[in-house]
Amino acid sequence: MAYIEFSNVIKAYGTGEAEIHALDGASFTVERGELAIILGASGAGKTTALNILGGMDTATSGSVTVDGRDISHANEGELVSYRRADVGFVFQFYNLVPNLTALENVELAAQICPDSLDPAETLAKVGLEARMDNFPAQLSGGEQQRVAIARALAKNPKLLLCDEPTGALDYQTGKQILQLLQDTCRREGITVIIITHNSALAPMADRLIRFKSGKVTDETLQPSPTPIEQIEW
Repeated sequence: MAYIEFSNVIKAYGTGEAEIHALDGASFTVERGELAIILGASGAGKTTALNILGGMDTATSGSVTVDGRDISHANEGELVSYRRADVGFVFQFYNLVPNLTALENVELAAQICPDSLDPAETLAKVGLEARMDNFPAQLSGGEQQRVAIARALAKNPKLLLCDEPTGALDYQTGKQILQLLQDTCRREGITVIIITHNSALAPMADRLIRFKSGKVTDETLQPSPTPIEQIEW
């Protein structure tokens, strides 16, 4: 069994003739420790799939298994435990608490997890050892995203889900963040999933999953991913 099995998932909104399928029988797998990219245009179903995978939304039908655990039939208490202990989230917008320092933002996440990592050490890993006492407004966009990544990593998650993590960043800063994610996947052995509309990022993935109109149109294994510093767009 694969680490992630997303099988024939349908996510429907509305009823009758007004029913819309954000996901329409989507299926894919991801192995433990892989960096996977979910690629598709806006409205293709990428974020819906990520939200279901992260336990923030539920499927209308189909099954979602993560590390042998069927989260598609979990109750709300089980989903809270799953989100808290197993999954780290990184979004396009950093969602930092503005009146807390970088260190306090990371500590906030670490406090709710049973096997969390040291917040200061985690910030040092993402290159922010000199910025721990700064508030978000005193940090650049790239630094704020590094805090958001440190916050996710401090939970010591098995799975890191990233929704357009460079969407609010300039080109060079975006490359630095993607390098950090690629390095983290290799160094820590965390399974990382990045969703993006930018097809230029496809070569950096171990596994490329293409979405269109709520379906997976292609799933490709890439045995020799390209280092992000060699990718231009």
